[in-house]
Amino acid sequence: MLRTTLIAATGLGLLTGCGGSGGSAGSGAPQPTEQAQAAAAPVNYGNSKPAATKPFRTVPVATFDSPWALAFLPDATMLVTEKPGRLWLVTPNGGKTAVGGVPTVHDSGQGGLLFVATAPGFAQNRQIYLTYAEPGEGGDGLALARATLGTADGKPALQGLEVLWRQLPRGNGGQFGGYIAFSPDGQSLYLTSGERQRFTPAQDPDQALGKILRLTLDGKPAPGNPHAGQTGAATIAVIDPPANTGAAAKAPVRKVTLTTPNLTPAETWTSGHRNPYGLAFDAQGRLWETEMGPQGGDELNLIEPGRNYGWPLVSYGDNYDGTPIAKPDSRPDLQQPVLYWNPVIAPAGFAFYAGNMFPEWRGSAFVGGLASTALIRLAFDGTSAREAERWDMGARIRAVMAGPDGGLWLLEDGDSGRLLHLVGNRGG
Repeated sequence: MLRTTLIAATGLGLLTGCGGSGGSAGSGAPQPTEQAQAAAAPVNYGNSKPAATKPFRTVPVATFDSPWALAFLPDATMLVTEKPGRLWLVTPNGGKTAVGGVPTVHDSGQGGLLFVATAPGFAQNRQIYLTYAEPGEGGDGLALARATLGTADGKPALQGLEVLWRQLPRGNGGQFGGYIAFSPDGQSLYLTSGERQRFTPAQDPDQALGKILRLTLDGKPAPGNPHAGQTGAATIAVIDPPANTGAAAKAPVRKVTLTTPNLTPAETWTSGHRNPYGLAFDAQGRLWETEMGPQGGDELNLIEPGRNYGWPLVSYGDNYDGTPIAKPDSRPDLQQPVLYWNPVIAPAGFAFYAGNMFPEWRGSAFVGGLASTALIRLAFDGTSAREAERWDMGARIRAVMAGPDGGLWLLEDGDSGRLLHLVGNRGG
């Protein structure tokens, strides 16, 4: 089984394109490639049409209340998160057992209990990682926690839960990100942190919003990060989400002073992200990310240390009121996506496939589509990619994972979202 969980502001310092800021990337981290820099303009796959037939059967397994993510355990059982704050242990045939000890979450909008991932050493230590919207003073913020999956009174429960990292200061806004991928050597953790619909912090080096972070397994800044050892400002400018990017620079600002050192610069791997809802390594150790754009402009990005991916300075989409945003080719100092979708697919979930049930798909990646109600297969050739196939699933797809049986496992979005098992047409 391939482990796929493994994944212009006034008054703000802007992170620019990266030439030479990367330094040593650390163990297991690929370096920027000249091929990626010299890539042709990305192709827009927004108008791709679903295939007429599906090369798989869809088997409903269980139903959940707003499921968000799933992770496989070594015995092929699954952990499934529900956004309102519940965690389930699920058997391959759909048996569900509630897991106790889940932290308190703020279930509102896109916030709640989000991602779940098993630790690289789960077989030995039974540790798992969770991300969630943590309530607190000033609003809520993304939190990363680790716990041991044990038992209490004969029932599964999280034990010794510890918050390893918090997005501070807290505030308002959706789009938390919260996806996790572990480096191929199992020594570091990559965490997506959305920009909370506040726009400008994605370019502010002192705020974790709109970034991909590279941390140790204990939640500390990983050695060898592009700005290792640097600290940020103690006082942060916080804005509530304005309606459109253009209003962000003039939005009301409140100042919040942190009570602990600001480690954001030392944690940051890449910047300029909007709403990253997919993160995974391919078999060659390259890190890929899927990201929701505004009105248009969803992206597939090849993630390389120190790069700035442009949001909200540039986008292949427009503001929600139809006003334009500068296009990426106007800023050659910023990193282009490998491909994009306009109209959007609203990508959620991203997994590479290496199974035996569908050998023709090995090396492909699969993306769930919310707005497109689709499952999308991406084919890769080194650092280039294309949309190879698309299937209409008849429901918003929130998550996709490759299972140890070689099948694909999907979660539908919403109040009665189903866990679906995709198997070959002649078996499974």
